[in-house]
Amino acid sequence: MLTHAGTTELPERGSSQDDKGNLMNVGVTYSNNENQVWLRLEVPEGSTVEDAIKQSGLLKRFPDVNLETQKVGIFGKIVKLNTPLKDSDRVEIYRPIIADPKTVPRRFGDDDDDD
Repeated sequence: MLTHAGTTELPERGSSQDDKGNLMNVGVTYSNNENQVWLRLEVPEGSTVEDAIKQSGLLKRFPDVNLETQKVGIFGKIVKLNTPLKDSDRVEIYRPIIADPKTVPRRFGDDDDDD
């Protein structure tokens, strides 16, 4: 659940059992220029990255997210949307790179041009 300060309250780790079968705790995270969101939710065993993203509600909250073009990952490793999740995985939605690193000048610690 998301608190008013943009942080999350994390439930205890581990699977739980309910009338729908075994559940896993996973995280889903996304950030843009104005917001950083990290949500913890319970998903049924066998859920995929795409399932967790859809269940998180982030696609409604951030309609500019396009899963057809944006990359996703688990703990910093790019994966496909149909990748099955494990308990305690953190699903990440990556933003596209907007600056070409080949054309952007490098920033150095000292910008003094007196040399």
